[in-house]
Amino acid sequence: MRRADRLFRIVEYLKTRREAVTGEEIAQEMEIGIRTIYRDIADLKSSGVPIIGEAGVGYLLSKDYLVKPLMFDVDELDALTLGAQMVESWGDAAIARSARRAMEKITAVLPPSLAEDANRSAAYACSSRSKLPIAIDFAALRRAVRTKHWIEIHYTDESGKESQRRIRPLCLVFIAPVWLLAAWCESRQDFREFRVDRITNLQITDERFPDETGKTLKDLQNQKSSKSSPNQT
Repeated sequence: MRRADRLFRIVEYLKTRREAVTGEEIAQEMEIGIRTIYRDIADLKSSGVPIIGEAGVGYLLSKDYLVKPLMFDVDELDALTLGAQMVESWGDAAIARSARRAMEKITAVLPPSLAEDANRSAAYACSSRSKLPIAIDFAALRRAVRTKHWIEIHYTDESGKESQRRIRPLCLVFIAPVWLLAAWCESRQDFREFRVDRITNLQITDERFPDETGKTLKDLQNQKSSKSSPNQT
């Protein structure tokens, strides 16, 4: 994680806390060492961010650090809450944590009456027994899609046939309860959709793929709009 992103996350995390939190708690949330947290807190203080507290006691963001209130209507709050819960229910552990953090950030800066509405959502998404087990690191796969890294997979199709593929991961699509990976497959020289629960091994290479005409997500979307969806393997 870039240092600037880490500092931003620390401030955003402190915004959601109503009581002081220790450096150890912040380090655990950020998944970095405690010494790095102490340095980051010191740098934030020196840059003018009003963080109260010290090592061994805890940290709290001063209430003087004003944030413009967010304004949503009740239906918008229901949509946000339901969406976050669905991500928690159907996504991987990392994105579930991100969904919870996002809702904490939103409710922390809402006016009190709206914060109560967010906590009294009229719609809920619960965990489902239909959720399919995924053997690979789903968070790593999501990152590979975003960073455009070539990946190599071992895949078992519907008939039980196993194959190895080198692919360009383009996007992830959720059609409950199935997650699909839409990709350009080098061995087939065509777009393919792979069920993530049928990927038995995932290797993310150090090599990034360039956008090439005919092999991009936009090309896939154009193909889907002009004819049936790409082949699922």
